[in-house]
Amino acid sequence: MGRCIFCGDCLAACPTRILSFSGDYRLAAGKREQLVLGGDGPAGPDAFRRAERLGAQVLRLLGRSLRLRQVSAGGCNACEADANVLTTVGWDIGRFGIQFVASPRHADGLLVTGPVTANMKTALLKTYEAVPDPKIVIASGACAISGGIYRGSPVACDGVAGILPVDLFVPGCPPHPLTLLDGLLRLLGRARD
Repeated sequence: MGRCIFCGDCLAACPTRILSFSGDYRLAAGKREQLVLGGDGPAGPDAFRRAERLGAQVLRLLGRSLRLRQVSAGGCNACEADANVLTTVGWDIGRFGIQFVASPRHADGLLVTGPVTANMKTALLKTYEAVPDPKIVIASGACAISGGIYRGSPVACDGVAGILPVDLFVPGCPPHPLTLLDGLLRLLGRARD
């Protein structure tokens, strides 16, 4: 699912109708391999409830807040737009203690979108270095997870995981705001099933 842009073309191409899409928003995962379906990947109704809580020491240092610096690493702006929706009155992620901040020096981690183009790689690394330890990284969207439709391009790095350690993968093109919110809350140990 880290490569899927959720266009639905695979449904039309599958004559046996073995594929299906669900309305489940709990798609975030703590490890890239947990986004793989079939074969050795997860299966069943709980397949996507994989985003795990951060370690106790990191959570203790963060307290009851999470400040994220959003980095657009060469994407189309759809992931950024849907992440920004979370700051509106309708979603109000501030009530969960989560905020987007303007400076990496004030952040607890990065929310990275886009395939990480060659032109953005150095900027992303410098932004990561500016975030104080301990820090987290969230790959939001198919491009940030795997390069998305830009995978294999000579001017893209095929996502952030080959460059920085990723704590949360949020699939989609773009991920639905509820999917991102659920992943963040699970990461902080605040989600209820």
